[in-house]
Amino acid sequence: MPTVVDFQQVSSAGLESSPVSAALAGLRANEARYYKNKYDHDFTVSPASQAKDVVDYVHRILKEERDIVIASRPLEATSFEVDGLRMAYVFYESGLAINVMYAVEDGGKRAVGFKLSDGMEVPEELAERFKFARQKSKLAGTIRGSYFVIKGEY
Repeated sequence: MPTVVDFQQVSSAGLESSPVSAALAGLRANEARYYKNKYDHDFTVSPASQAKDVVDYVHRILKEERDIVIASRPLEATSFEVDGLRMAYVFYESGLAINVMYAVEDGGKRAVGFKLSDGMEVPEELAERFKFARQKSKLAGTIRGSYFVIKGEY
């Protein structure tokens, strides 16, 4: 059963094994607030073991597009569609959050985004390939993010 992420009362439930669980919970709440405010969408997550199809989809795109394999264990995942965009998220034990934005219409925006929780190091598999910009968040502290454009069809 998916759990609605509460961005008013931030909880690290489901993320407790992360060494940066509080920051990762803030990052997850930050995403929930964005989707609620922009699209009136309730952001829900499921344990990664119950959302294996979402995790596999994200990992397939990373592997096929950039030959990236994430070393950290996935903790939670979700997928949904808003405003003509198919979204998929995976939250990892390291504090990493990856999202895939895939426009339903041909020629629309399609990209993979990486967000690093406050206090975590840049994962080795991403460090040499991406530059991370900083952004401040009341819920998540400092978020570092990067992305790449998807070229293939998924």
